[in-house]
Amino acid sequence: MIILQNSRKFNEYKYKFEDKFEKDIVDSHSNFFGAATIYIDAKKKIGSQSLGNTIPDGFLFDMSDPESCEFYLVEVELESHDFYKHIFPQITKFFAFFKNSKRQKELVEKLFSTINTDTNLKKQFKKYLGEQEVFKFLNDVIDNSQNILLIIDGEKPELPEIMDTYSDTWGKMVKVMTVKKYASGSDYIFTVHPEFETIEYSYQDAPSEDETSSITYSEEFHLESVRANVKAIYETLKKRVEEIDTSIIFNPQKYYISIKCSKNIVFIKLRKKKLRLTIMLPEEEIRERIKKHSVKSLSEPVQNFYNGPCAAVDIENLRDIDEIVDVIKSLIEKNSSETTS
Repeated sequence: MIILQNSRKFNEYKYKFEDKFEKDIVDSHSNFFGAATIYIDAKKKIGSQSLGNTIPDGFLFDMSDPESCEFYLVEVELESHDFYKHIFPQITKFFAFFKNSKRQKELVEKLFSTINTDTNLKKQFKKYLGEQEVFKFLNDVIDNSQNILLIIDGEKPELPEIMDTYSDTWGKMVKVMTVKKYASGSDYIFTVHPEFETIEYSYQDAPSEDETSSITYSEEFHLESVRANVKAIYETLKKRVEEIDTSIIFNPQKYYISIKCSKNIVFIKLRKKKLRLTIMLPEEEIRERIKKHSVKSLSEPVQNFYNGPCAAVDIENLRDIDEIVDVIKSLIEKNSSETTS
């Protein structure tokens, strides 16, 4: 593949050495991940003992949503690397790290020390956290947000099947970004897929009303790693909605559970300590009706993924659940009237 720009030909650049690819990621990380992120070059800052004798290439903090920051272990790999001999075992070690509370605490302490002794990093975290304690933030975000960002310079055909086969680890925790470099003399261009703001939808097809899969997903699949309060929210919400209309379907798919009438009206993503609803209504209408829960704007690419205007609502407890149920009820009634008219 080549890229043409103003009559100039940019040919794809093939990395021979992984460290060159890693350097490009570090040098351009704000372009790849967005301005509201903090990237720590792990190999320069953190000893391998912090993760049990394995170390990722970087640590990424997505600060774009201050109330729901995301943490990623970043692994940079070349397409030429053997998947089962090199990439698969490396990612598997990261799963083990996330299950080891002792290792997590050691990493929190190391990261805290690194930030405190690096003026630039300290300033970056201060920008987003204000007076919030950095140590507490690190402890909370690594405990509650456990993601692995795998960056590759080309396609690996093994990934879709692996993510389906190991749905509770690869399917839930691994996000994949393909970064390719094209060069023309000393100038270069990068292509990135997908955009980081839609990274959670990697290897995910857009929702359709006729969702079929060779793999059957259950509510238990989504509930198995969440806290008791999130299970209680989900079970209460489901009970209340089914009381409105017994024909409503709660439809578990790989990445979400949809609430479905004749079409999907709400998408539920269960996170470790909260439940996020993507409600298929324009954001301004949701904000008019939802006053006691946090409403989150969704970017145009994310709204396009869900096939229509929508916004997200985060629920962390059962207080004021009535206003959520009322909005879902209105959607059910609207859908029913559209179907019968």
